[in-house]
Amino acid sequence: MNGTRVKVTIRCKHCGERFILRGKKEKERVETGFKQCLCNNQNDFDIELE
Repeated sequence: MNGTRVKVTIRCKHCGERFILRGKKEKERVETGFKQCLCNNQNDFDIELE
């Protein structure tokens, strides 16, 4: 199986921008393709899986 699809909510801790994406969960890793926020933040996020 190629992994299950999950809904991922990413919130930037710098500017508060929120992104809702679909990702693939394989074992303990989730891949969404998300790289950075609009404010150029690349590391400091709150991430929730549904």
